[in-house]
Amino acid sequence: MSADQISVPAEWAHLPFFRTDWPDINRRLRNQGGWLPGPGSLFAAYDGLGPQDTRVVILGQDPYPTPGHANGLAFSVAPEIALPRSLKNIFRELQDDLGAAPENGDLSHWAAQGVLLANTALSVPVGDAGGHSRWGWDGLVRQAIAEAQKHGPLAFVLWGKHAQKAVADLPRPQDLVIATAHPSPLSARRGFFGSRPFSRVNRWLQENGRAAIAWAS
Repeated sequence: MSADQISVPAEWAHLPFFRTDWPDINRRLRNQGGWLPGPGSLFAAYDGLGPQDTRVVILGQDPYPTPGHANGLAFSVAPEIALPRSLKNIFRELQDDLGAAPENGDLSHWAAQGVLLANTALSVPVGDAGGHSRWGWDGLVRQAIAEAQKHGPLAFVLWGKHAQKAVADLPRPQDLVIATAHPSPLSARRGFFGSRPFSRVNRWLQENGRAAIAWAS
């Protein structure tokens, strides 16, 4: 699949982003030499997860810039890839919080349960972290969250200042907001470890009459 064959996720295609920003981004991707996660995974966070099914939002910054690692979901990697350091810390906190963690770094089972694993930029040049961060991608995640909010309260899990700033004005009183340090080794000990986001989200979901997320399965 080439960049000019990318399919817009059907349940989000009505968002203004796809009329106003996507044509230019798509043109730039077609002219970009090598970029990740590649055309088939570009909209993975939104494929198969509609606004009405979104229950939890976890924000990342941009895909992993190493070929073969990113699969289009924030913090997630292909099953055979060794855990990146931030994801290793996420799983450590999950183990401490709920007593179990997934067997590999593919988080698609979270997405299947209504967790929007959205990067604020959906593409990255090979080997150049943040290289597409100013392309206008951030409008998509903000519009997607606002659309999902029409269907009920959301749980926001905001790790680090970038995620917190990206959606600073979007959470409402009825939403849950868990904002801590980033799980990066540089900051995880400044408030990420011990924050127990997974049990807190599940408790909040159940208090609102919704099913808990099976984080470890």
